[in-house]
Amino acid sequence: MAAEKGSAFLLKVGDGGSPVGFATVAGLRTTQLSINGEMVAITSKDSGGWRELLSGAGVRSVSVSGAGIFTGSAAETRLKGNALSGAIDDYRLSFEGGETLTGRFLVTRLDYAGDYNGERNYTLSLESSGVVVSA
Repeated sequence: MAAEKGSAFLLKVGDGGSPVGFATVAGLRTTQLSINGEMVAITSKDSGGWRELLSGAGVRSVSVSGAGIFTGSAAETRLKGNALSGAIDDYRLSFEGGETLTGRFLVTRLDYAGDYNGERNYTLSLESSGVVVSA
């Protein structure tokens, strides 16, 4: 498998339509994805001293974080509105190889910063709410 470019790892926000259309959150410089799962142990005296886990049980979640340059795009405005209102919205992560992860997320953190005579930048964190689908 060939190495993929980090710049091709894109965060997109839904447009609220049906079907949902997605727009790239412009200016994203770095993005990180974490897939988390909690386990359910079913170890008993019949386990022979080895831990056993129940497949498909527990809680799964996806966390996304990113940082970028503020450009004032419609996608950034929608993301900011979601952060201010606490709204859960549709988001999609797309990768260079064509794979996507799509689901509903809550913006749990949105920070803006800027240096004198420099660009305005932001960092964000998203947490999944419900099923995240890989395609």
